[in-house]
Amino acid sequence: MTSTLLIIQIVLAIAITIAVLLQKSSSIGLGAYSGSNESVFGAKGPTGFLAKATFTLAFLFIVNTLALGYFYTSQNSASVTDSIVPANNATVPTAPVKENSAPSAPSAPTSK
Repeated sequence: MTSTLLIIQIVLAIAITIAVLLQKSSSIGLGAYSGSNESVFGAKGPTGFLAKATFTLAFLFIVNTLALGYFYTSQNSASVTDSIVPANNATVPTAPVKENSAPSAPSAPTSK
């Protein structure tokens, strides 16, 4: 399931990128390659269509991201630390602790 959602995620990312690059900007960008026949998209041209398509693709991208995160965490309930810490409750070695826990003050200098 996560493999399918991951492939959909990549396709959506590429589609959003193309939809954004096709929109007209102040420097026109790749919108110049959309062609001069704008009657296919309606009277307003591709502006309204591309804006709606970008919004729809972005919404699907977010929903797919949430679904991918949910399914991935439900399939992989084990953590990386589970492979490091022994599972049979064996004692894990700890750092040695000094018997005198009170901090000792430095000794005074001696004069000869």
